[in-house]
Amino acid sequence: MLAYGAASLVHHVHNAIRLDRYPNMPVFVSAAGVYATWICVAAIGCAGFFAYRRRHRAAGLILLGVYGALGLYGLAHYRLAPPAAHTWTMNLTIGLEVATAIVLLTAIARLALKRV
Repeated sequence: MLAYGAASLVHHVHNAIRLDRYPNMPVFVSAAGVYATWICVAAIGCAGFFAYRRRHRAAGLILLGVYGALGLYGLAHYRLAPPAAHTWTMNLTIGLEVATAIVLLTAIARLALKRV
């Protein structure tokens, strides 16, 4: 969870700082909006973590699943432009966020299966 959180933060900060360089980014997207989005996503993850730790396992796993799934949304950059149109740093931050989200989702699925 910490690895995904860090990767997500790095990607969002890079996105906010270099927003004008991300290809075909919609004009309504702002740096403040990118930061606000990360805060909302992180809040979902924190809520899931604390729910799970406080023995609200099902609710915690659902929230953590949503948190992890939101990490896959970084792939939406490639709906706007192919990977070749992005810099290597853009692709790296997107890839790290997605990869760590997949690892988190795998861990959540294992925890959920143990509950069954």
